[in-house]
Amino acid sequence: MRGTFNGMNFFQSALHWSARLAALFLVGVAVSAAQTPTHTQTAATPGGVRKPAASVSKSYPPALVESGSALFRKDCSFCHGRDAAGGETGPDLTRSKLVAADVDGSKIGALVRSGRPEKGMPHFEVTAQQIAGLAAFIHTQRNAALAQKGGRKGVDVSDLQTGNADAGKQYFDGAGGCATCHSPTGDLAGIASRHKGLELEMWMLYPGRAKSKVTVTLGSGQMITGTLAYRDEFTIALVDATGEYRSWRTSDVQYKLDAPVDAHVDLLSKYTDDDIHNLMAYLQTLR
Repeated sequence: MRGTFNGMNFFQSALHWSARLAALFLVGVAVSAAQTPTHTQTAATPGGVRKPAASVSKSYPPALVESGSALFRKDCSFCHGRDAAGGETGPDLTRSKLVAADVDGSKIGALVRSGRPEKGMPHFEVTAQQIAGLAAFIHTQRNAALAQKGGRKGVDVSDLQTGNADAGKQYFDGAGGCATCHSPTGDLAGIASRHKGLELEMWMLYPGRAKSKVTVTLGSGQMITGTLAYRDEFTIALVDATGEYRSWRTSDVQYKLDAPVDAHVDLLSKYTDDDIHNLMAYLQTLR
């Protein structure tokens, strides 16, 4: 996606870009959904000091747990695993202190709506009913995990080998438009040997390390091109062909950004589940 920005226009674009990220985390496999969550209550001692009381199990309506399971599979399992026990990029929610302190979505809802950009988690626009479902599912999984002995299981590489590689190649060469920027014998050669499982799928959906190019036009009309080094509402900076770091106030210049990752973000609202599974299956053949 290419666009020309100046001044506050960038800030508006950034807000739009953040909203698009809400579509990011898409994929999961089947999730078990009929366990019981736990909440810890506190009781006052005669001296007025509060201490933890015995854990109290809370049952959630199966329909609510199932709705939360479906939403979790779509938006959360990519990072946190299909059973909320953690993936390659997201923490184990069944051991989360925040989840342990949550009561019917009081903390989970706030986190989902605000996100954690510094850790790569976008914010999501969700309703109160959706938060209730997510909380019911996550607490259900937490309670089931606490009842287990031994190790936990996250998302295995085999969990993501459910697509059709031939269909994935057709999508890569055709409707997905992947072949316009990538080559299985060029930049993607051996990609499945370098990345596996959720790491490969995250790279496919959102290659955050892809370098962006930027062309800055000065007031004099001079154009300077380089690799994007920094940008915010007030500053745009690049590293030019000589390796020099150069920066300007966005109010003083215009700039055009060529960000490869934006093409992937555009696809997020267009993918079907089959597209993702099939494309993933094809990429796993590129060894």
